[in-house]
Amino acid sequence: MMSRWFHVWILSAVLVAVCGSASAAQKDTAAKAKPKGAANPAMAKIEDRPGLPRVLLIGDSISIGYTLPVRELLRDKANVHRIPTNGGPTIHGLANLNTWLGDSKWDVIHFNWGLHDLKYIGPDKENLADPELPTSHPQVPLADYEQNLRDLVSQLKATGAALIWCDTTPVPQGAAGRVAGDEVKYNTAAARVMKDAAIPTNDLHAHATLKLRDIQLPANVHFSDSGSKYLAEKVAAAIESQLPKCQTVP
Repeated sequence: MMSRWFHVWILSAVLVAVCGSASAAQKDTAAKAKPKGAANPAMAKIEDRPGLPRVLLIGDSISIGYTLPVRELLRDKANVHRIPTNGGPTIHGLANLNTWLGDSKWDVIHFNWGLHDLKYIGPDKENLADPELPTSHPQVPLADYEQNLRDLVSQLKATGAALIWCDTTPVPQGAAGRVAGDEVKYNTAAARVMKDAAIPTNDLHAHATLKLRDIQLPANVHFSDSGSKYLAEKVAAAIESQLPKCQTVP
């Protein structure tokens, strides 16, 4: 009897070990197959609905935050696309704009650069360097920023789309790698470019300032979800004002 139960125990132990090993292998395979992180739905390509005008959003993480609510607000009014990445500084825009525009026809392009231009970098291109260090400097100096915008605007105007410049949103006290108020200088430079090019401005800076304490994260250039929705209302309204009046879908 002891021998019989002993063999049963041995067999059970082997089965448990084998099953456990198989389960561990399955988990390991699943872990390897699992993507490292879920894609941001704002970056997802959208299928155009026939009869609706095509809109392109160009901008940094602030624009990424308001992409989905803008798309929802303009549902049935426009196909709202965005560039598939963070727009970064103007130097990044100059290197990638042709690719972002592609060969498609755009009816409206809502665009911004600024927060990544004015941020400070270190001597070895360290990101978000301390602005008070003598070795730190803005990623794109103000004069270069203005010239870069002129070059970008020239390319954008060639698309034939209605263009809307979006002012850079506020930089608060304590935001890493940036100086509060620098966005005002960059917006002033941008205003000269847009005036010369007769491009209307969506003053998202002023709009954000109205409720800044409620919508912006502490010591951070980014916004809460409700803040992004608040910005989206202004962006959607600016875009809608430029949409072709003859194109609607019931």
